[in-house]
Amino acid sequence: MIKMITESDLKVLIPEDELQHRIKLLGEELNKFYNGEELYVISVLKGSVMFTVDLVKHLKMPLNMNFIRLSSYGSGFTSTGKVNAVDISLPDLNDKNVLIVEDIIDTGLTAKFLIDFMHLNFKTKTLKFCSLLDKKETRKTEIQPDYHCFEIGNQFVVGYGLDYDGFYRNLPYIGYVEV
Repeated sequence: MIKMITESDLKVLIPEDELQHRIKLLGEELNKFYNGEELYVISVLKGSVMFTVDLVKHLKMPLNMNFIRLSSYGSGFTSTGKVNAVDISLPDLNDKNVLIVEDIIDTGLTAKFLIDFMHLNFKTKTLKFCSLLDKKETRKTEIQPDYHCFEIGNQFVVGYGLDYDGFYRNLPYIGYVEV
């Protein structure tokens, strides 16, 4: 049986002001790298939507936003180990600068699936992977993000787009619960 968590079970891991400050710095770093060139941002739903929206507010180049939906979590506290491509409709990304934006790299299986998919289907000008959170302790692949905001330990995190069974995405901070 899955334990239901409540907001009172949560501890703040990354407060809202720290999130926003780091995202602004990441935006500045991406502006320098792309130097005004056109950019296609691919946001992995549902978890990265808040991060993506706040990040693109800081980007100063012609920008095309796209959303795909992948999943590797069920109703539990850990990845199922299987990536489900729910909706992966994309425009022609050949010869484009592409930035994939994800909420968290945990096992790395979702990131690997998506990067492999991109390499199989497109010849991009550049392909970079950006994650809000990097959880290296649980990595099962050699995937590393090109950009990330925070490295975290092996906590189960919710808030700021990350969820538990569909809940807690709306929290303005990253919280964790000990399982």
